[in-house]
Amino acid sequence: MNTVLSRANSLFAFSLSVMAALTFGCFITTAFKDRSVPVDISVTKVMLKNVDDFTGPREKSDLGFVYFDVTADLHPIFDWNVKQLFLYLSAEYSTKSNALNQVVLWDKIVLRGDNTKLNLKEMKSKYFFFDDGNGLRANKNITLTLSWNVVPNAGILPLITGSGHISVPFPDTYETARSY
Repeated sequence: MNTVLSRANSLFAFSLSVMAALTFGCFITTAFKDRSVPVDISVTKVMLKNVDDFTGPREKSDLGFVYFDVTADLHPIFDWNVKQLFLYLSAEYSTKSNALNQVVLWDKIVLRGDNTKLNLKEMKSKYFFFDDGNGLRANKNITLTLSWNVVPNAGILPLITGSGHISVPFPDTYETARSY
């Protein structure tokens, strides 16, 4: 009954229980921390093109180009339980065909130990800002927001939205020259 194997099993089960309790304790110490910080977003340039849409019948769709500046101090978010942040800049807008459109324009991973002060100037959108119709032209309420996922050592992965956002009006006309 008291073999080496049963004692090893008991020791393993006890160690596992202690590790689970310690992990929960680590999680609970930072679970209710406010992880939002002020963010300053400004747009320096907006361009709009009307390009061929190859997903459907021979129609044209809007393709937007956004150049932006982002300033934020992410240092208060980091503590001993944060491994990294996954930052992303998203655009939200509505069109006649869709009440809510969300597009990720740019992203970045900030690791613990990296520079936590964001001071990005004249950044170009990393991903295409492509609308499935003509919903970007003359749209006066496209909202840019910086959000982040906190990747902890132990615990849940919260999704946080920065406290600053900006609404950008898009132009009424399309660019004709190849200027991107």
